Amino acid sequence: MQTHINLDESRSVLGSLRALFPERRVRFFEALRIAELQATRLHQVLAIEGDAVPSEAVSELPRIEVQYRDIPTSGMSYWNGTTWIIAINRWEPRTRQRFTLFHEFKHIVDHGRAKQLYATDEQAEQAADFFAGCALMSRGALKRAWAGLIQQPAVLARLFDVSPRAITVRLAQIGLTDSGERCERPAAPHRPRPGHYHRQRSTRPYETSEVLVA
Repeated sequence: MQTHINLDESRSVLGSLRALFPERRVRFFEALRIAELQATRLHQVLAIEGDAVPSEAVSELPRIEVQYRDIPTSGMSYWNGTTWIIAINRWEPRTRQRFTLFHEFKHIVDHGRAKQLYATDEQAEQAADFFAGCALMSRGALKRAWAGLIQQPAVLARLFDVSPRAITVRLAQIGLTDSGERCERPAAPHRPRPGHYHRQRSTRPYETSEVLVA
């Protein structure tokens, strides 16, 4: 199915997603629930229809610029004084670039709230991965495909325009298959400049057991 996106509504996206943050500290399982609610809100605000969510859902938002660069990580994001920059490793597969784009967008959404949401930097990275998975492979769309007997990971990956590994993890998260590993990892560790978000290598699987329900 061809995906449609209503970019006329794009100016309200960042504020709409940030409005879902409570005015208090939260536990990690709550932060993950908020991440999925934000992914759902992204679909609603942009009136996204179809299975494969277009990268333009992020790249064409106001005050966001996506750059494909030679960098030692999968991606990074930062504010340059006028615009949010999302830098993506130009040499990685396109499906991984798409995942990185939504991962970094979650860091932008979280800006100024990370200490309220996460106890560690690793939790922030895990939540960004979780948001990317929820945004690219929504619970409802994936369950509809599964109910329609589209159940092979390779076929689902093509349908949602993601990697087979990302599909495997997402299927486990919503309870359609056994538990899988974390979705994506960066090309190499990198020490960021102050104020720059970056993706780090995780030392343990994606911990979302409190939200892995059908």
